[in-house]
Amino acid sequence: MRVMLRAHLDTQVSNEAIKNGTLAKLMQGVVERLKPEAAYFGPSEGGRCATFVFDMQDSSEMPGIAEPFFLDLGARIEINPVMDGEGLAKGLAALQK
Repeated sequence: MRVMLRAHLDTQVSNEAIKNGTLAKLMQGVVERLKPEAAYFGPSEGGRCATFVFDMQDSSEMPGIAEPFFLDLGARIEINPVMDGEGLAKGLAALQK
C-alpha cells in the first residue's frame, strides 16, 4: 500500500544531529531502507520536516520505520495511506458500478 510518512523533527535534537553530522546519515539510511518514490525535506509547523511516499507491504513494518525517527530525532510522525491520480480515478470509477 502506498503511504506517506511525515516526520516533524524535534528542533533541539535535530540541531545536535546537524552539528555532529548524523542527520544526513540518518536521512540517507531512511531513503535506502524505504526506497521512496518521493522524498521531500523542508519546514512545516515552524520546524524541520521530512516527507516520504513509499510502498508499505504490511502494517508490521511500522515499528521499524517509525522507531528511528522517535529514538534518533525525537520526531512526531504521521503515516497515512495515499493514492496517486490513477488510484483516485480507479476508486471513483468503482463508485459508479
